[in-house]
Amino acid sequence: MNPRQLVFLLAALGCAGHASSQSPSQSPSQSPESARPLPLGLGSLSQNDLALRVRNDDLEIRFIPLDSRLAPLLARDAYQSLRGLVDSHRRAIDSVASRAGVAQPGLALVSFFGQRPDVRFDAQTLTLQIRSRVFRPLGFIPLNSKFTSQQLNLREQASAIYLFEESIPVEDSFTLTYGALQSDDWQGKQSMLNRERARVSAKAGAQRPDSGR
Repeated sequence: MNPRQLVFLLAALGCAGHASSQSPSQSPSQSPESARPLPLGLGSLSQNDLALRVRNDDLEIRFIPLDSRLAPLLARDAYQSLRGLVDSHRRAIDSVASRAGVAQPGLALVSFFGQRPDVRFDAQTLTLQIRSRVFRPLGFIPLNSKFTSQQLNLREQASAIYLFEESIPVEDSFTLTYGALQSDDWQGKQSMLNRERARVSAKAGAQRPDSGR
């Protein structure tokens, strides 16, 4: 594992506080206070709050971005669950990314739910459209045997960590597609995410010792 990959994997869903003090999107006019990374453990959002869903008569698909920028917005139990998921599969994530020649892949937790008996799904069919470009998965880390078989019965679930070539733009918009199914609901989540950032920032500010001492 090279140092750059190690930094990414430690940052995913948990070590945002160790990132550099200026991100690529940071404006030169931002004050140090507004650019300060948000602390972990003060958020209130659940995994369901972050989930995108598409469904038809055969399948329901749930898509949750695994991105360190969202970690401070999550309630402690949701954050710990997703961080543990990434940490426990770090070696496999690194292996898939290395084979694809990508140092910092975008990650997502994807789950397929059977809506009727004997349903098949195609993991490769799920794509993201980002800035008019279509991204197919680089690979998957299966989380149960149902994902490997790609066949479900009624109310069965198959899950995997998906890897993409680019980081998922969680502070902007993207479109989730599976065949004819499509969701661009992430854009609609921005107001919720911004409110939670403001709430966490205010709470962190109230807890922060007076820097003027």
